Amino acid sequence: MQKRWKVKTYDPQKSEEIAHALNIPEMLGRLLIQRNITNFKLAKKFFRPQLDELHDPFLMKNMDLAVSRLQKAIDEKQKIMIYGDYDVDGTTSVAMVFHFLSHYTDTIEYYIPDRYLEGYGVSEKGIDYAIANKFDLVITLDCGIKANKIVEKGNDGGLDFIICDHHKPGPELPAAVAILDPKQVDCQYPFKELCGCGVGFKLLQGFCIKKEIDFQKLYPYLDLVALAIGADIVPIIEENRVMAFYGLKIINETPRLGLKTLFGIAKTNKTITITELVFVAGPRINAAGRIESGRRAVALLISEDESFALEIAKQIEEDNLTRRELDKGITKQALEMISSNDHWKNDKSTVVYDADWHKGVIGIVASRLIEKHYKPTIVFTKSGDIAAGSARSVSGFDLYNALESCSEHLIQFGGHKYAAGMTIEIDKIEAFRKKFNEVVSDTIHPDSLVYEIKIDLELGLGDITPKFYRIIQQMAPFGPGNMAPVFVSRNVMDFGYSKAVGTSGDHLKLFIRQNGTPGIAGIAFGLGNFYPEIKSGKPFDVVYTIENNVWNGKTTLQLNVKDINLTNK
Repeated sequence: MQKRWKVKTYDPQKSEEIAHALNIPEMLGRLLIQRNITNFKLAKKFFRPQLDELHDPFLMKNMDLAVSRLQKAIDEKQKIMIYGDYDVDGTTSVAMVFHFLSHYTDTIEYYIPDRYLEGYGVSEKGIDYAIANKFDLVITLDCGIKANKIVEKGNDGGLDFIICDHHKPGPELPAAVAILDPKQVDCQYPFKELCGCGVGFKLLQGFCIKKEIDFQKLYPYLDLVALAIGADIVPIIEENRVMAFYGLKIINETPRLGLKTLFGIAKTNKTITITELVFVAGPRINAAGRIESGRRAVALLISEDESFALEIAKQIEEDNLTRRELDKGITKQALEMISSNDHWKNDKSTVVYDADWHKGVIGIVASRLIEKHYKPTIVFTKSGDIAAGSARSVSGFDLYNALESCSEHLIQFGGHKYAAGMTIEIDKIEAFRKKFNEVVSDTIHPDSLVYEIKIDLELGLGDITPKFYRIIQQMAPFGPGNMAPVFVSRNVMDFGYSKAVGTSGDHLKLFIRQNGTPGIAGIAFGLGNFYPEIKSGKPFDVVYTIENNVWNGKTTLQLNVKDINLTNK
């Protein structure tokens, strides 16, 4: 896949000023300026987030109504259903709200819909269950903002709703007692990028304030918020940064049993960062809902019994192994399908369908296809009598707006700028594909169809020291809005030990030096095709992040190489 390198700009004067104020090297000052950290006060907030920076939850529209209705339900011992989706954001939200409120009421249950029988969002089956079992209040988490008809049915059956969501609302809102969603056009909440679990946390924060409950009782649940922030790929800035910072602190110092067990099964024994939440915990928790049931994930996250937690964690690990095999096989089929049809080669989007693909992994497959063909991508499969689709976008392209322009072909859809889900009648897929590609072709900027690597700084290999790395690590947690710094080093050379690794030689283990430096090791996943040129002794450029590598109990710095440019071409 073609890649474009772009070195970020910066203001030299401002970088020198901030470096002087903080007594750090000027090159680190550049990194801060690129993140709009221009003075000592902002730097202090960035490097030392404080819990008192969390916003007053009552700034969120309808928070007073939501807290009052929740308190009424608890005071009157009404039956409460905690309803959330089957993905990481949904299951962490349910685990958090259910577990916390269960200390204040015993008339509470949680409900996770079956991915295949009920689908995404608030389901008719779930609400039928709530009505039949005489629940009084349903709290939806990470879903519900577009569930107008089902909420109306619930109201007719005697249910009240508190909707906690972070997705973009439609033109008409459900008839809930209270809707908590910072993306409501008239909501004055100062931070709009909360995940679903974050909105649920604000509800609990408001409840604690109203009931005068010590915040220290709510604080331990920030681990679940951090997990949701990482897995749902929301910006790790402002309030999200504070919650992720303290959530990771909890996970590393006093981890809840379920997460500790899950990381143990996955053989992850190092310090947990956002990376481990995204690539270790997230896929496994998602796998429970993709392969079996999201209830397993909630059960694990709230478990306080070691043997039970171990049993559930093992089951989830098996689910994840199954998910990997399905993902691998379907991705291969989809790539073969794309290569055999000219319209997929020429289109500026990818829309593929197969009736036999597993619904639980089509979102992952869409992401895999983008790694090979960098275009907005939708993968459909049969779901009952209709088709279900999962969509992923590329940098700079608003997927949700594009789907709105094609909505006449869809039964329903929901999501946000970079990811979405939808349903469609099978015989309309081809018409949708043409319309979607037309919209993408008319609206996407050509640069968005080329994967761009944004580079923070050019470094000499000699600049990479343990001290430099320690300072960079203080900029964590990394993620959207504050990505791990990416560097470029030019005219480096193999010093004799680089080799192709992996079963098919797809990856590189690099040992490189520059201008007589002692040299440094690096790993380059998926770049094995560069091996012959590198071994020829010719100079080349590398783009990379810096990480610790632990081997046989010894920790050393290494480069995680993202791309290679042969300078002789």
